[in-house]
Amino acid sequence: MINFQNIMETIKMIEKEKLDIRTITMGISLLDCCDASGKAARRKIYDKITKQAEKLVRVGEEIETEYGIPIINKRISVTPMALIAQASEDTSYVAFAKTLDEAASAVGVNFIGGFSALVQKGYSKGDRILLDSIPEALALTEKVCSSINVGCTKSGINMDAVQDMGRIIKNTAFLTKERDSIGCAKLVVFANAVEDNPFMAGAFHGVGEAESIINVGISGPGVVKCALENVKGESFDVMAETIKKTAFKITRAGQLVAHEASARLGVPFGIVDLSLAPTPAIGDSVARILEEMGLESCGCHGTTAALALLNDAVKKGGIMASSHVGGLSGAFIPVSEDEGMIAAVKAGSLNLEKLEAMTCVCSVGLDMVAVPGDTPASTIAAIIADEAAIGVINNKTTGVRIIPVHGKTLGDEAEFGGLLGTAPIMAVSKFSSEDFIKRGGRIPAPVHSFKN
Repeated sequence: MINFQNIMETIKMIEKEKLDIRTITMGISLLDCCDASGKAARRKIYDKITKQAEKLVRVGEEIETEYGIPIINKRISVTPMALIAQASEDTSYVAFAKTLDEAASAVGVNFIGGFSALVQKGYSKGDRILLDSIPEALALTEKVCSSINVGCTKSGINMDAVQDMGRIIKNTAFLTKERDSIGCAKLVVFANAVEDNPFMAGAFHGVGEAESIINVGISGPGVVKCALENVKGESFDVMAETIKKTAFKITRAGQLVAHEASARLGVPFGIVDLSLAPTPAIGDSVARILEEMGLESCGCHGTTAALALLNDAVKKGGIMASSHVGGLSGAFIPVSEDEGMIAAVKAGSLNLEKLEAMTCVCSVGLDMVAVPGDTPASTIAAIIADEAAIGVINNKTTGVRIIPVHGKTLGDEAEFGGLLGTAPIMAVSKFSSEDFIKRGGRIPAPVHSFKN
């Protein structure tokens, strides 16, 4: 029986509280595109992507029109390119990135993820080539996103890769300096990366996934904030229960869209990612949820506890609404993509150190953080190492999307546009991590990783 009240609640969430489906992401395996000839491999890659995802955008638009649920992005994730391209004799993978970009443009998606490598325990030939290709690849493409997994709980942290990523991020910033170093906004460094993440820039199609798959990422910070406005002054128990019930409703909308997209495309349904993904728009902020809980400004004392409650309650509500929950799932805290976070940085209540503490309890890590362009590569690498350590020790996914904006410093802002928003330049420590980072080698896996 159709519940009229539920229908009206959903309409209100969409029209007034900025509920949306942030992305439908089609994962595509490219394992059968390997070829000793780079040219032949790229032809196979282009043909497979354009065939598999030919109807993705159209189907997304049809569902959006029929159900009235905004679907902001249609995206593709592919098998980590280092695994595919290393079968060839190419010494640069920039041409592979261009092929991904051309295929993404041909089918009309917003982004394509998977210019990626998994190097948590060391480098293969293809891994090294891919990492060296990242700065040029991201400078010469519009839709391609890259991710590198440098650590995991089972194997520890590859500090050689961490050191390399500090250099690569700096190079990427320089090559895209005319656009506020936007190339770095398409590059994530992970620990414990997941294979079914639908969100960019970190999405890739893991080797354990099916031939193709449909994953959906939901959103709705504004819906949660509005729900909490109705329980002002109530206890934490009431607040947690309110968030759980709201997350259930949001996830149901995502489940509906996922099943519809799966059926119409003839592609298996994978997962719903429960993450609360903010945007720069007013009323669509995770930071404002935390402030609705009673904090004067995001970043003040109590913020980590508030975020922990939010993240846990979202997951508890979401897993009751969908049989297949995955991806990152929880609450994102990207600075430039959240107007409340931006305001908190400008007000002085939120700094890099507090953000790092918050990443211990949220979905990902330091996300869309802009720092001075003259920040040393070793400092960037050390920031990555700190975040990877949080992930490895706590057996959770963490990531770093940091942007040393070329030519800018404290007091300046970087403008990325669209969902990427505006980033105030944040301060980093003035003390050096150079001698620590140049040690190289591997930080061993924690003792609790040995569970066999």
